[in-house]
Amino acid sequence: MTQSELKDFLDAKVIQYNNPKFIESDPIQVPHLFTLKEDIEISAFLTATIAWGNRKMIIRNAHKMMALLDNAPYDYIINHQQKDLELLNTFVHRTFNSIDFIYFIKALRHIYKNHNGLEAVFSTHTNVTSTQIAIHQLKKVFFELEHPQRTQKHISDPLKGSAAKRINMFLRWMVRKDNAGVDFGIWATWSPSQLSCPLDVHSGNVARKLGLLTRKQNDAKALAILDASLRKLDANDPVKYDFALFGLGVFEKF
Repeated sequence: MTQSELKDFLDAKVIQYNNPKFIESDPIQVPHLFTLKEDIEISAFLTATIAWGNRKMIIRNAHKMMALLDNAPYDYIINHQQKDLELLNTFVHRTFNSIDFIYFIKALRHIYKNHNGLEAVFSTHTNVTSTQIAIHQLKKVFFELEHPQRTQKHISDPLKGSAAKRINMFLRWMVRKDNAGVDFGIWATWSPSQLSCPLDVHSGNVARKLGLLTRKQNDAKALAILDASLRKLDANDPVKYDFALFGLGVFEKF
């Protein structure tokens, strides 16, 4: 397949999957419940944090998280009392349990009260070609408070070799300008051209079959290779191809 044929093939798959029907079976449905910017950000961040494993379980548990936050995540983050946190003790998603959830609530309040919110933290390094340094910065700020050591594993660090799939997915949701109405595009401080593809088993395997990726591991080095390949196809909106790679892998078993 030539570069031009590959682009035409993937562009068609983007159109096939990047549409409102995608929302029905994807975790992005959870932040779509909200209209307030901060509610969208927080619900998206928490949903992306638990986005590994069975998709139906991810969606079910993300909805459960929102219910525990009174379906008003920003208000809960800012105004919760210690006694409110006790109600979160029932939550668990795989290795992310109530200990982690409670710390995430405290860290998010710290970020919104002392650092002007998630967008401001991520936007401290917008003068670079990718978001990887910004993700590293977020992790530093997120764990400024006293925290359980175990909780650190739930935020990846690209500077330590991680592809940071879940945070890159969150950033796609927040930054990408999407005429189809799936991604939100509510963060103007980043350009979609700077985004990285959320690299996981599905997108990685499809990318290798299509010759977009040669490295076997799904790590930060592989992500850099994949990003470079996707930017050759569309320099302005490279992560739109996440829809194509994911759809081919999950729905078509490509």
